[in-house]
Amino acid sequence: MKQSLRAKRMARLHRRHKGQPKLNLVSLMDIFTILVFFLLVNSSDVEVLQNNKAIKLPDSIAEKKPDNTLVVMVSSDDIVISGRAITTVKKALAGDDEEITALKKELEYLASRKPYANDIEAKKGRDVTIMGDSSIPYTLLKRIMTTCAQADYRNISLAVSKIANSGETKEAL
Repeated sequence: MKQSLRAKRMARLHRRHKGQPKLNLVSLMDIFTILVFFLLVNSSDVEVLQNNKAIKLPDSIAEKKPDNTLVVMVSSDDIVISGRAITTVKKALAGDDEEITALKKELEYLASRKPYANDIEAKKGRDVTIMGDSSIPYTLLKRIMTTCAQADYRNISLAVSKIANSGETKEAL
């Protein structure tokens, strides 16, 4: 039997729309490529030290970003390295000695586990960041810094909370 023109046209239209819809992956791949590059570029800008709710860092307008070093956390109660309480603040302040023996012992142990790579590094000393509460007394901070220096952690940094520089002058228009 012969089909009419209308029937042929309807059959052709039906065959055309009968197939599975196709997904255009080109635009989807473009979006994911842009997203990956965006995340790669912006992921290296922020470095955050370990956070402890018991420690309120002093405020500063310092511009230098923190390095990834050994962190000595000093709260109002304890001195902590790598999540392990080393000694209490009361014990550290009780002695007449300028160094804290428990802290020195722990720092020497950590230093023995990671030897120097070269002579330049040995001359410079090891890196340490002291993350101390803003309410700790200066004598305790001085004893911690002295202990770190005697344990060959001579490159000492102090952690602070960055605030906006309020002393900036504004230009008049």
